[in-house]
Amino acid sequence: MKFVAFLRNVNLGQPGSPGRGQFEAAFVQSGASSAISFMSNGTLVFTAADERVAGSIALSASEALRSAVGMKEPVFVRGFQHLADLVAADPFLDWGEVEVAERAISFFDYPGEMPVRAPIQSERGDCLVFRIDSGEAFAITREVGGKTGYPTPVLEQALGVPVTTRGWNTLLRLVKKHGENPL
Repeated sequence: MKFVAFLRNVNLGQPGSPGRGQFEAAFVQSGASSAISFMSNGTLVFTAADERVAGSIALSASEALRSAVGMKEPVFVRGFQHLADLVAADPFLDWGEVEVAERAISFFDYPGEMPVRAPIQSERGDCLVFRIDSGEAFAITREVGGKTGYPTPVLEQALGVPVTTRGWNTLLRLVKKHGENPL
């Protein structure tokens, strides 16, 4: 089965972050059949027998990266098919005509019942989280006063857990590329 790992606050090759080779090797050495980094933002597609094994691989890879480069950021794992289903459902369909700077998807792991409901808007009005599911949130951002909003701090404040965000276009490209290409 195919899975996607999303590491928080990672920029491959920069100080405190692994290089592409280290990133991929950490997953393979932790038991992934294959691992391919996607972009430089800490997104990786890998294969594992099932969801439980994928979580174990990600945890082990995270520990290996902590030892290798001091990376302490969490990793969030989602099944590739789940992400493909989200893309097919197009949660941004109703926002097609609205002028936005970016459409974004955020990932988090929340133990228990969600403490907040959408919509959540940033104080500046530059970020609107319009949907929160168990483990994902969807947001649009706007430019206000020359700065564009970002959902990660809005969600981390509301949920009290670490969050990582990717642009929706990044997810579209990932699903297109890896949906057609087996690992």
